[in-house]
Amino acid sequence: MNTDVIIQGEDIASADLRALHAICSGNGIERIGYVTHQAFRLARANVDSREAVKKHCDAAQLDFAFVPSGRRLDAMGLLAMDMDSTLITIECIDEIADFIGKKAEVSAVTASAMRGEIDWPESLRRRVALLAGLEESALQRVYDERLALSPGANVLIATAKSAGIRTLLVSGGFTFFTERLKIRLGFDFSFSNTLEVVGGKLTGHVTGPLCDAPGKARHLRTARDKLGLRREQIVAIGDGANDLQMMREAGLSVAYRAKPVVQAQAQAAINFVGLDGVLALFDETTKV
Repeated sequence: MNTDVIIQGEDIASADLRALHAICSGNGIERIGYVTHQAFRLARANVDSREAVKKHCDAAQLDFAFVPSGRRLDAMGLLAMDMDSTLITIECIDEIADFIGKKAEVSAVTASAMRGEIDWPESLRRRVALLAGLEESALQRVYDERLALSPGANVLIATAKSAGIRTLLVSGGFTFFTERLKIRLGFDFSFSNTLEVVGGKLTGHVTGPLCDAPGKARHLRTARDKLGLRREQIVAIGDGANDLQMMREAGLSVAYRAKPVVQAQAQAAINFVGLDGVLALFDETTKV
């Protein structure tokens, strides 16, 4: 099977494109027109050039990916993705904590957990405990005032749905946000954690099974089996260490503006363009 290199960026210099074409011994340059940024396909690349391509792209602040030639979006069946810092630009729990003056403390634990330095379930319990006593109304304020979709999110999801792909939002965050985003964006499935509320205030606990790293992978497998799909028909996108088990279940794993431990293990990484950059990893896609 032939391999292509996809180069993406907001503004790709011609000199960089020519240099990368030479580095990977490409056989032609094709402009990709169905994304909102600049993207090019370098055909029939030498896979041994990966490190040299990475070095050049890192210096030029460009995204790259080695992909099989001819892979089509409509051959996929399930798009699974994380919520916090992936589908959306914030970590919801950090913003919730800001309402009680504990954002810095909670953010430090969040960042450490996402890097895989501490046990994720324990980190969640520690962070949620710090929210005890907060009015439930703070959750709606976070959703209304601080939550924003990542660039390209609407385009990615709408295009996937147009291609007949089912969508799964699976998060270590909270159902208050995932359920609203499920309705807003039309996800087929969503799973996350439930904050316990008594008397209109957070208790500092979550209820029910945790949606942790094994839980995320389990929900993906359940959706896959329900839809009768193969591993090769699944795309999974995440940014933190707790996404890795889920991403290993996918035929295409994408690290979106992710921690180094995730980028090192994903098949493709997107750091400079939006989520619609995932679409450029396929030969053909459906325009919306």
